[in-house]
Amino acid sequence: MDMDPAQARLNCLQTVFGFAALRPGQEPVMAALERGAHVLAVMPTGSGKSLCYQVPALLAGGLTIVVSPLVALMADQVGALQLAGVAAETINSSHDRQHNIDTWRRVAAGGVKLLYLSPERLMTPRMLAALGKLDVKIIAVDEAHCISQWGASFRPDYEALCRLREVFPDAAIGAFTATADEITRDDIAEKLFGGEAEIIVHGFDRPNISLGVQPKAKANDQLLEILARHRGESGIVYCLSRRKTDETAEFLEQEGYTALPYHAGMDAEARLANQNRFMTEPGVVMAATIAFGMGIDKPDVRFVVHADLPGSVEAYYQEIGRAGRDGEPAEAALLYGLADATMRRKFIEDDGGGEARVRREHRRLDALLTYCEAPDCRRVTLLAYFGEDAERCGNCDVCHDPDGARDGTEEAGILLRAIRETGELYGAAHIADVVCGGETEKILAAGHDTLAAHGSGEGRAKNEWRGLIRQIVAGGLARVDIAGYGGLKLTAKGREVLNGDATFRYRPDRIAKPKKERRATAPAADIHLGETETSLLAHLKAVRLELAKTRGVPAYVIFHDRSLVDMAAKAPATLEEMSEVHGVGEGKLKSLGQTFLKAIAEHGEAENRGAATEQQP
Repeated sequence: MDMDPAQARLNCLQTVFGFAALRPGQEPVMAALERGAHVLAVMPTGSGKSLCYQVPALLAGGLTIVVSPLVALMADQVGALQLAGVAAETINSSHDRQHNIDTWRRVAAGGVKLLYLSPERLMTPRMLAALGKLDVKIIAVDEAHCISQWGASFRPDYEALCRLREVFPDAAIGAFTATADEITRDDIAEKLFGGEAEIIVHGFDRPNISLGVQPKAKANDQLLEILARHRGESGIVYCLSRRKTDETAEFLEQEGYTALPYHAGMDAEARLANQNRFMTEPGVVMAATIAFGMGIDKPDVRFVVHADLPGSVEAYYQEIGRAGRDGEPAEAALLYGLADATMRRKFIEDDGGGEARVRREHRRLDALLTYCEAPDCRRVTLLAYFGEDAERCGNCDVCHDPDGARDGTEEAGILLRAIRETGELYGAAHIADVVCGGETEKILAAGHDTLAAHGSGEGRAKNEWRGLIRQIVAGGLARVDIAGYGGLKLTAKGREVLNGDATFRYRPDRIAKPKKERRATAPAADIHLGETETSLLAHLKAVRLELAKTRGVPAYVIFHDRSLVDMAAKAPATLEEMSEVHGVGEGKLKSLGQTFLKAIAEHGEAENRGAATEQQP
């Protein structure tokens, strides 16, 4: 009798990957792929998206193709799968021609279950023709937001993936991303699946991450104040440029932190060495550009600081998602200033990509500035951007200081009337001009100088009105039409304010000495290590690092930190006991079990010798 599909998934998860149970949201995605359906899965960073296609790949038979954007990321994932005993391979430009030929022969012979390819290599006529002769069951597209022209990280080479359903009509296609708003989701589904797909959104909220934003005053002092709350803890400081990354790492080293730089201008060996130290040593701060983070699975990152303004809400959300993946309290702090916004605007203009794309990217930046100036709960504003409703979180700087807001119902009414009277077609600059009584060419041509709203806000400067517009958008009274031309449209909540049925509060723009933010007290961890276990953990991490160096992979590919913590707590003495450690499946038990059992035994012998020496007279 055939095994129940749910039980088969659980058996695979436990036997191959060493995990006791599925995480929330994984099962419906797996089930869809197993029955041959196309699916778009939007899941938070750290929720286990990779397993959603790896488990079905092992159960489905045939070949699964995984499309991934980075060669280094493909190599890490393949390395981790091979250690787990999974027949996974990648064909990419980092390998010589003969290596790729040998790999292809194994694929063609049916000896490979998962084949990782870049979109550029997959979509060549020769590769498509060769794969078309094989039994391709599943195609998984990672970082699927790159396929959408509406996405903040659009990559032209991803657009060719729109042909996949035609080339492989019998394969189930899964698209996976952590960062896609509703417009981007719909665009991905239309392009990749012709609109015929299950869209599974497992929520965007990461409630354990405390959110905070500070206008830049004395940026270095502000950075030190944030890091002082996390002495001895691991974290990331994101910087806008390579130069600032180097300078920040040097500055933090001088202030007594173990800080390392990471950016694309460094050679690959230096980057890998710094990444391994970050993954292995406690209390390392990585100063990095956005080149760092994709594929990094370090569960105990306690803070992510943006020393400069990110490029979009999507980028910000993805980067803060690297904090607190173990579910314990973590902090996301953002420092921003007008100079940051100006620099980001320049980047958008210099990148080009056509008028429509430039306009969209400006709108995305506007949305991020709206988040920075949120008059109420930041989490409500952040989740609203992704189309998700939320209550006040109590875990952001605005919730911690609710008295910083003032009543702005009258000011909101002035703006909302101007938006309504101009037909809900115009952006923030034009609305501000109207309420200030401006007589621009656009105002005169549209006849907006004759409206009742014209000049209704002459008591404030235009920049103040534009700041208030960002805050009424943040407060949900109006929304920006990103898919159109950035026009402001009233929401149901905005109409309630106009009708006198609701009020509005805003936070005045200010550049002041930052206040100390409260930090939630961290609950006790699931596993408590004593002095001996902590010493063993350090020894196991050293063994892991040596193995990683020998194999040329990041340390986390050998074992995640959570596995080593569990190993240190349980101190297994046999392979059977080792199989009970979190993250130790059959493959890793076979390839790594004896090595780590030996390390545990050696550590125990050293501890015993030390104890005996202390007892001698």
